[in-house]
Amino acid sequence: MNTLETQEKTCTSFAGIKMIASGDLKHVAQMTKKAIDSGEKEFVLIFDDTTAQPIEIDFRGTAKDVLSRLGDSAPTEVKHAEQTRGPGRPKLGVVAREVTLLPRHWDWLNSQPGGASVALRKLVDEARHANADKDTIRQSQEAAYRFMSAMAGNLPGFEESTRALFAGDKAKFKDLTEDWPGDVRSYAQKLAAAALSQRS
Repeated sequence: MNTLETQEKTCTSFAGIKMIASGDLKHVAQMTKKAIDSGEKEFVLIFDDTTAQPIEIDFRGTAKDVLSRLGDSAPTEVKHAEQTRGPGRPKLGVVAREVTLLPRHWDWLNSQPGGASVALRKLVDEARHANADKDTIRQSQEAAYRFMSAMAGNLPGFEESTRALFAGDKAKFKDLTEDWPGDVRSYAQKLAAAALSQRS
């Protein structure tokens, strides 16, 4: 992940059950730092708006110090992959990775127009297109569940709401989360929107 990608990441920060800020990473970091410096006592969590993975930011020092470190906040495994990049066409985003297949698979791939690499790329693109809706629903379910587990695990209706989430039952999910703290409820419903869009 490069600095540009990090800057374009959108996220949301919470202090306890209260939302502090939502938007690009730089904005959220600034607002969260301001809240902390103003005496915020609740534990602060920042969530990626796409995956609900927690984002760790070092809030030591001044606001300028915090922002200057954001370019170094890419996940370690992504940085490692970039540093060890080998054969391929990196300027085009093509990266060499190991693929293990049976001989008959290699024979078939090598017989395709353009060879194994072109054939694999076409197969992956076709699978992504064919499963786009399912992937979107799955990713939404996983993100909502990840956030709910972190922020709503002790709230009433948590277990039932997770079942409604994975069943795609929008009405039941909305009903079960209705009494949750407003910011937690709103963000959970936002993350679950795609997973619940198939049913009313």
